[in-house]
Amino acid sequence: MSNVYYYLYGIPNCDTIKKARRWLEAAGIAYHFHDYRKDGLAQDMLEQWADELGWEALLNRRGTTWRKLPEQEKSAINAERAITLMLEQPAIIKRPLLDTGNQKFLGFSEEQYRNLFL
Repeated sequence: MSNVYYYLYGIPNCDTIKKARRWLEAAGIAYHFHDYRKDGLAQDMLEQWADELGWEALLNRRGTTWRKLPEQEKSAINAERAITLMLEQPAIIKRPLLDTGNQKFLGFSEEQYRNLFL
């Protein structure tokens, strides 16, 4: 197993997180899992991700957390509100977020991970 640690961010009960973790473990890739709920999420880190990836990409509009929001809140979303919402409800952040140290990647696909690591 490699000594290089990658960081995988998300929530443990997410099916996509589970797939990404299984893939990394099967490939022998050392990583640290950061659970937003248990380990917290700093505003400056989230703002850095938003600068790098775009707040729109970080905001998971397909999940139940987004769908449960009042229509008024959804229609008024902007960068500042999105950051606040993601800090208050981290389940609304697209998952997983993989930090390789050089780049960050949202979501999981076996092909993308294969291209990154193998």
